Amino acid sequence: MVQPSPHTPHDRAVLQVLQAVRAFSDAMDRMHGGMKDDMEMNASDLSALRMLIMREQRGQAVSPHDVAQHLRISTASTTKLLDRLTASGHVERRAHPHDGRARVIVLTEESRRTFFRHFGDRLQAMRRVADRYTDDELVVIARFLAELGDAIEIA
Repeated sequence: MVQPSPHTPHDRAVLQVLQAVRAFSDAMDRMHGGMKDDMEMNASDLSALRMLIMREQRGQAVSPHDVAQHLRISTASTTKLLDRLTASGHVERRAHPHDGRARVIVLTEESRRTFFRHFGDRLQAMRRVADRYTDDELVVIARFLAELGDAIEIA
């Protein structure tokens, strides 16, 4: 499919940003593919670990239901995924801190170290890029990326 050529400077700028987002997404896919292979796990397993790390950094507990919703998989598939991650030493199922009947999923220290060993250099490189921008520019970039993520979730 041939894309129409942008007519206005704004159209050209939007196209340039969307092309950069696509290139960034491709780079992330390659990075995650390499991590998946290095850590000997499938894409869903790695995605679950990334989700656990992000939620942990926000101080949010994660239930098996949260994992199922995030990955958009059935509860049966979630149970199998969590069984794999538990057996391989990546996660633990623990009692919920406020509801003893519920369970939460937490990363093991070894999994956290392994994940950051694979991701740490890339995270530092991304941090060096972010450090080149002013606080005001970073606020705009963060808002743009959050809104872009929301737009994709809705679509």
